[in-house]
Amino acid sequence: MKEFKQSQLLKSLPKQFFASLVEKVGKAAAEGHDIINLGQGNPDQPTPDHIVAKLKEAAENPLNHKYSPFRGNSYLKEAAAEFYKREYGVVLDPEKEVAVLFGGKAGLVEIPVCLMDPGDTLLVPDPGYPDYWSGAAIARAHMAVMPLKEENGFLPDFSEIPKSTAKAAKLMFLNYPNNPTGAVADLSFFEDTVQFAGENDICVVHDFAYGAIGFDGEKPVSFLQAKGSKDVGIEIYTLSKTYNMAGWRVGFAVGNRDVIEAINLLQDHLYVSLFGAVQEAASSALLDSQECVEGMVEMYESRRDAFVQGLKNIGWDVASPKGSFFAWLKVPEGYTSEEFSDLLLKEAKVAVAPGIGFGEWGEGYVRAGLLTSEERLIEAAERIKKVGLFVKKD
Repeated sequence: MKEFKQSQLLKSLPKQFFASLVEKVGKAAAEGHDIINLGQGNPDQPTPDHIVAKLKEAAENPLNHKYSPFRGNSYLKEAAAEFYKREYGVVLDPEKEVAVLFGGKAGLVEIPVCLMDPGDTLLVPDPGYPDYWSGAAIARAHMAVMPLKEENGFLPDFSEIPKSTAKAAKLMFLNYPNNPTGAVADLSFFEDTVQFAGENDICVVHDFAYGAIGFDGEKPVSFLQAKGSKDVGIEIYTLSKTYNMAGWRVGFAVGNRDVIEAINLLQDHLYVSLFGAVQEAASSALLDSQECVEGMVEMYESRRDAFVQGLKNIGWDVASPKGSFFAWLKVPEGYTSEEFSDLLLKEAKVAVAPGIGFGEWGEGYVRAGLLTSEERLIEAAERIKKVGLFVKKD
């Protein structure tokens, strides 16, 4: 059989660090071990019934069996605009300031291709979502990292970015509530972001994947709530986390008209929009009762409290995340994040994600997902206790 070689572009893509974690967890499970898997980022709850019912109803409509409009049905874009007005007081033009996406990830990877030429500079958070690197690689852009340090609340310090780097940058990724740290940003930070971006002609892309998930009575802030935000960037929202629709692959980008048009233009050449029934169900999710979202947030907060208290009870000094469904935990001295993750999997049969997988500044931490029941999270803490690395102080 003739061998066809991959392109240099494919060869340049970053390796999927977490593929090795999946392999390790799968191997342990295949050996018959009961693994508590906290290394994933996949919601464990089903999509709410009323959204599924809408999909079923819409799937029977023959009109949805045809190609959808290239740029999505107007009713879905109008629903996204209504959602932003209701939730954040942000006014959007549905046709010019909303782009329908095949999930948030697609938009995040597409943006560098839309706006950057080879060699252009992209500012990325470190630690951060690894698929930011994928977009940079496909666009053949140069990445400059913005360290997210605990002492800064895991927010980038724009004053630490060299002036030459800031002036060279074309694009910046941000993400709050944050994956993997669970940190949140306030309006003041986003106002500073708008000022910094404006001074340096940088397009801001705010990944708002966990926008619905804030704790202790605090609602996460949208980047678009900052004055002047639409002049300098966009926000990407996905229904994956808010409505447990990860497998449905539906989201949208909102904000700057030029950027939205660029996304639409690229997608004109890649897709023929989403299945109409999915668009109808997505509209239902955005516009109908939000009780399911409120219940989901309460569930994650309860899980967070149970897990964090369980870890504190065994002597592990950890901080409670303020948002998202992840906990960002310091590893004990003497271990790298990968060594500690391997130890927990081997000795406690608990899987967590090593921080180094999210970037250099993720070293020294592991990420644990709150994506299993409270009982299993408490059990995970008890299993970790038996490893013997933590001693509770009286």
